[in-house]
Amino acid sequence: MRHWRNSACACALLSSTSTLAVEQPSPGFGGPDAVEQTLQTDRAEKDSFIEAEIFKPLEDWQQRLEDNHGFSIGADYSFVTLGASDVIDDADDTASSGMLRVFGRWNLTGSGAESSGALVYKLEHRHSYGDSAPSDFYLGNVGYVGLTAPPFSDQGTRWSNLYWRQSINSGKTVLLGGFLDVTDFVDVYGLASPWLHFINLAFSTGSGSIDLPSDASLGIAGGHIFDNNVYVIGSVVDRNGDPTEIQDGFDTFFGDNEYFSSIEIGHTSSHSRIALDNVHLTMWHADAREDAGAPSGWGANFSWSSYINDQWMPFLRAGYTDDGGSLLEKTLSVGFAYQPGGGTDTPGNLMGAAINWGEVNENAFGPGLDDQYTFEAFYRWQLTRKFALTLDYQYLQDPALNADEDSSHVLSLRGRFAL
Repeated sequence: MRHWRNSACACALLSSTSTLAVEQPSPGFGGPDAVEQTLQTDRAEKDSFIEAEIFKPLEDWQQRLEDNHGFSIGADYSFVTLGASDVIDDADDTASSGMLRVFGRWNLTGSGAESSGALVYKLEHRHSYGDSAPSDFYLGNVGYVGLTAPPFSDQGTRWSNLYWRQSINSGKTVLLGGFLDVTDFVDVYGLASPWLHFINLAFSTGSGSIDLPSDASLGIAGGHIFDNNVYVIGSVVDRNGDPTEIQDGFDTFFGDNEYFSSIEIGHTSSHSRIALDNVHLTMWHADAREDAGAPSGWGANFSWSSYINDQWMPFLRAGYTDDGGSLLEKTLSVGFAYQPGGGTDTPGNLMGAAINWGEVNENAFGPGLDDQYTFEAFYRWQLTRKFALTLDYQYLQDPALNADEDSSHVLSLRGRFAL
């Protein structure tokens, strides 16, 4: 999973920068995991428990590379380990995984801000530390219809992004073409990153009710924000993309003609706060996949969030799907995040809590299954400017695929080291 760039105003909550920047047009409409957003927030100043400048020479080199050649590069290594109190008989009760990512952009037209064009890339290696990967843990081990830490799999080397981003009209219009990750721009809000925020998919892109295509799927997308801060984002993406073999995407896109499409209309207080002060409605449709035997489907998702006093962020999110292969047919989530300090004196720490009700998609899992209830709370601790630890607790009530257990408690620890 799962990325367009927001301005630095969004960074205070999304990735814990120390100040809020002056509002200005930005080159995109994306969420906290978008490549250009990640580059920006990883380089921003952060209050941390330990102050260290040992990576200053590397940062200076990165800045010179961008200033002299327009080429930006970043990297990170992340890990997650988790354990559940109750699982399916004979299933592992723990899972762990790591991920190395290299990402960046190459500005080839314009200055990289407002009206410009860039080649955006993200290459990853995803690996489990044992027999079970977190991405499969809930369905296969706990019997819960949902995902936790969905990017943390055992796929090996793969792509998430390789596309051209063209920003025009002083940054108010953005066009993308290439191998896209739709979670960069579909149903995004400021707490959608499993690296930085909530780890359960119920509180991330689609809330479990969108039949999302794979990362690095060939397609096109575009967005525009009007003078009254109403914005529109649309996309058409291949349904059969394979992030480990992206070259096959040309055959599947033009040969199979099976697509995921979306249109989103929303309103924000300003372009620079599009992921923070946001209300939107997302409509999507997924074609049937003939070779995979996957049905077609459509759905709608609603999201509201507001960044109050640059410290509190409450949110309300809901989704509905008709047929399709999504996890949930109906979903409702409510929660908040709180940033100690807030305003212009923002530490890197962040806490959040949320609850979700989900009705399992009977088209994918069969009729008569229990509704599921989920609670999640996390605390992210910025140990150094480059390294953060996140402790997370989840309570899963009535896991629909586990007839022997009424609930399960899940504890996890995440770490992310950014360069």
